[in-house]
Amino acid sequence: MSFRISALIVSATLAALAAPAAQAQAFDAVRLFAAPPGKSGGTYGAAAIFGTDYMGSDERRNLLVPVLDYQWANGAFAGVSNGIGFNFGGASPLQYGLRLTADLGRKASRSTALRGMDDIDAAVEVGGFFNMALDGGLAISSSLRLGSGNDSNGMLVDLGASYGMALSPRLRLSLGLATTLANAKYMQAYYGVTPSQSLRSGNRVYTPGGGVRDVRASLGMTYAMADGPAITAGLSASALGSDAKDSPLVRKRGTVSGVLAATWAF
Repeated sequence: MSFRISALIVSATLAALAAPAAQAQAFDAVRLFAAPPGKSGGTYGAAAIFGTDYMGSDERRNLLVPVLDYQWANGAFAGVSNGIGFNFGGASPLQYGLRLTADLGRKASRSTALRGMDDIDAAVEVGGFFNMALDGGLAISSSLRLGSGNDSNGMLVDLGASYGMALSPRLRLSLGLATTLANAKYMQAYYGVTPSQSLRSGNRVYTPGGGVRDVRASLGMTYAMADGPAITAGLSASALGSDAKDSPLVRKRGTVSGVLAATWAF
C-alpha cells in the first residue's frame, strides 16, 4: 500500500476523532488521496474511535465505524470521509468542487447533560471545498457546509493545514491544525438554550452568537504493511471557542480523542 493511500486514512480518521465522538463530522475537509490523479481507486476497513458523546461533553463514548471511500478518474467521489461530490481540479495541485455531506444531529437521551433538551435531527448539507497542495508535504484545506440544525440554516466554514512526512519506507507521520467557524443558527441549535428548553432541563437560557466553534490539533502515525492493511493510530486535542465554550450544555471545554484504524486499498 502506498503512502498516498495511507495518507487518506490518517487525514480522515484524525478529522473524525477531532469532531464530536465520530458523528461523521470527518467532513471538515475533502481529502482525495485514495488514488493517483487521473485514476480510480478506493479504501475500505474499520476504525475504533475513542471520543465523547458530543463536543463539550465530559462523558466518554467509544465507537467502531466503517471506513469506505472511492474516487473516480473523472473527479467524482463518494464515501464516509468525504461525502458525495465532484472535484473540478483534475490532476493539478488545486482541488475544488461541490459536495453533499451529512450532519447526524444529536440525541438528547444520549447524555445526562442534555436531559430536557430537544433532539437535533439529521440533515443533508450542501457545500463546496478548496484545497491546495504545497511543497514539502504541506497542504491547506477549506470547506463550506450549509443545512445543519432542525431549521436547516446552520452554516460551517472549515479551515485547516496539514503536514506529512515519511519516517521510513513504510512509516508516515501526519500533523494537522484546524478550526471550524459556525453561524449563529448552528450555535443556537447545538449550544443554545431556549426558554422552553430551560424550563424542561433546568439550564439557564443561553443565546450564542456566531464565531469559532472549536480549534483542533492532531497527530497521526501510519504503518503500511507489505501484504496487509495500513494501520493508523492518531490523537487529537480540541478546544471550544467563542460563545460555544460558555454554553450551559458544555461540561468540558477541551478534550483529547484517539483512533485506531485498519484499512485496505482496492
